[in-house]
Amino acid sequence: MKTKSHANDKSLDTLEDWLNWLETLHPKEIDFGLDRIRCVLDKLSLVELPFRTITVGGTNGKGSCVAMLDNIYRCAGYRVGTFTSPHLWRFNERICFDGQEICDEPLIELFRCIENARGLITLSYFEYSVVAALLHFVRNKAELALLEVGLGGRLDAVNAIDADASLVVSVELDHQDWLGKDRESIGREKAGIFRSDRPAVVADRSPPESLLIHAQQLGSSLQLIGRDFDGSGTWGSWNYKGWGLSKENLPTPSFGGQEQLDNMAGCLAIIESMDEHLPVELPVISRGLSTAQIAGRTDRHVRGGVEWIFDVAHNPAAARVFSDAVIQLPSPGYTWAILAIMKDKDLSGVVAPFMGVVDQWIVTSTGSERSVNAEILGGLMKTEGASNVRSLADAVAACKLVDQLAEPGHRVLVFGSFYLVGPAMTALALYSAPSQAGDQSARWTGT
Repeated sequence: MKTKSHANDKSLDTLEDWLNWLETLHPKEIDFGLDRIRCVLDKLSLVELPFRTITVGGTNGKGSCVAMLDNIYRCAGYRVGTFTSPHLWRFNERICFDGQEICDEPLIELFRCIENARGLITLSYFEYSVVAALLHFVRNKAELALLEVGLGGRLDAVNAIDADASLVVSVELDHQDWLGKDRESIGREKAGIFRSDRPAVVADRSPPESLLIHAQQLGSSLQLIGRDFDGSGTWGSWNYKGWGLSKENLPTPSFGGQEQLDNMAGCLAIIESMDEHLPVELPVISRGLSTAQIAGRTDRHVRGGVEWIFDVAHNPAAARVFSDAVIQLPSPGYTWAILAIMKDKDLSGVVAPFMGVVDQWIVTSTGSERSVNAEILGGLMKTEGASNVRSLADAVAACKLVDQLAEPGHRVLVFGSFYLVGPAMTALALYSAPSQAGDQSARWTGT
């Protein structure tokens, strides 16, 4: 393989310079395999980590589970690092410690450290970010790292770490070109994050047989929702019953909807399975759940009497969950939808749940090469049976147009891609970047 030049040969002064260069470092944007990243981890003494690790995999719900686990463990007093992807606004969101995004300068310093260590080994953009996160957590003396799997599981860069426990939240159809055409194929890839004799928690109520078989063959300590633990109740108050822990009248976080009940049950099962190493008291669990935050999951804001609801739903299962949550809300006089979607996604499956909900569609593009062109998307929407479809090439312009046209009492849904939701919230002044001086508290605003 022909390697790209080293960063040391270039003038990389800003984080943007580094990120642009990292996109060119490896010849493939997605390159499954763990040999390269394991070699770099070994060079940086990151194979055996000085803290506990939990990997969170699955199709939907990973980010929500990381957010809840992070908040609960931090409320319990632990020093917690989180790695998530993709980001909504800034790359820095992917690497957080103690609830704060990493600042540009320390991140650049980590990149330089990796660059000096990798030699002739090339890393993808994603692999580079995983190594940077682990270095950041080591340097900050983390007690726990929560690592969100990027794509699949078995060959994902996060899986280079032998985690102390693993959570698979859900298994649905997505990324079929990479992971397989059916749930059984995808389930086998998701199960790749399990480890022998270590907790393997599954919050999917109908897990593929391939996932169960792999866990059993591996000798994982498999814990299934509906069998070994469960959650029941309604949004706002729910009950958890595990193999040793039971708790009634638990609170729910401010984001998401009914689907979070299974996600929360999976999180509590993970906490229960890690109790020997990271004990958490029951009152802390309640406080951590009630105060957890994450943007872009049935994320509601009101501007001038118009309710805007943002969701990163980009596959059929996530779209159904988002649609169900929207339908449960009070019906407005009129519903707008702003949609952008990537070329590899199931457009029919994503928009079908909204056909009886949306009055006016505004379709747009994220500007990425992977995004469906707005004019093409408009035509596809009409073939799907949508009426009142308007195409605008620029996502920011689409948001500003609807902001002008929507009347008090109307509702606007913004969904289909992380790369739409982030810019849309920025365009509507619903996000302010955290200060690089150390105050990392302000991420998004609104009601």
